[in-house]
Amino acid sequence: MTRARIRNLILFPVLLLVAAQLQAQELKCNIQISAQQIQGSNRQVFETMQRDLYDFMNNTVFTNHVLSYAERIECNILINLTDQLSADEFRGTIQVQLGRPVYNTTYNSTLLNFIDNNFQFRYVEFQPLEFDPNSHRSNLVSVLQYYAYIVLGMDYDSFSPLGGTEFFQIAEKIVTNAQNAPEPGWKPFDGSRNRNRYWLVKNILDKEYEPVRQFIYEYNVRGLDLMESKIPEARITIEAALRKVQQVYRRQPDPYMYFLQVVMDAKTDEIVNIYSQAFPEEKSRILQILSEIDPANKMKYDKLRASNTP
Repeated sequence: MTRARIRNLILFPVLLLVAAQLQAQELKCNIQISAQQIQGSNRQVFETMQRDLYDFMNNTVFTNHVLSYAERIECNILINLTDQLSADEFRGTIQVQLGRPVYNTTYNSTLLNFIDNNFQFRYVEFQPLEFDPNSHRSNLVSVLQYYAYIVLGMDYDSFSPLGGTEFFQIAEKIVTNAQNAPEPGWKPFDGSRNRNRYWLVKNILDKEYEPVRQFIYEYNVRGLDLMESKIPEARITIEAALRKVQQVYRRQPDPYMYFLQVVMDAKTDEIVNIYSQAFPEEKSRILQILSEIDPANKMKYDKLRASNTP
């Protein structure tokens, strides 16, 4: 056996260890569970539940992408339990929040902040949560997996054009696998106004909504990431990106525009801040676009209308 062969055998376990460290878990996810509305139950189960969910989201490797510890994607999941239907079955809401660091600043921009009202699941204390995006065995696990891939997709879309497609496709597969699940949120007609997990990922992967995903990239990379050094240019880019969203709104791919509204809800306050000191003509153009594509947040845009000009 040659010296080189011996050296390779010695190094191989070390290389495996290094590779495992590099291909670290992708998410740095804070989990918070509130069960204040549930009376007279074992409170310890909710503490155990929170630890189990935290471990699942932070210790699962969801992709084959190599990420360093510093590159982990920060997100928050807030679960509000409102009912205990049986000894091990619960109902409530799950809120998912995702931020993105802005280049050369300490500021985190909100990419996602919405509440899923169709959250029902079984949880048995100390029973392992097993990662498997190819089958639906636990509604709790499937919901967590689904949102992990939505978070990954949104984050990757914000750094490269349509960069999150592979993750959204996995989220879509999780939805498909859950079509026979008794719990709500997975089927086309669950919930009101088509606001559920089925329609969110369907909208995201719909070609008609691609300009909204392109907006996410251009707004962040060519807009926010330049704000620190090139404010006028960044605002021009953001306006152009908003016009792409306007085109989608005018085509009306569906009557509820769920994905578009999710994106705008995350960005409303930030856009108001960005253009609060814009010149009158620029502010007028932005207000015209925003008033058309996002009437639900009209009161917030009224603040922009009343803000001082430079």
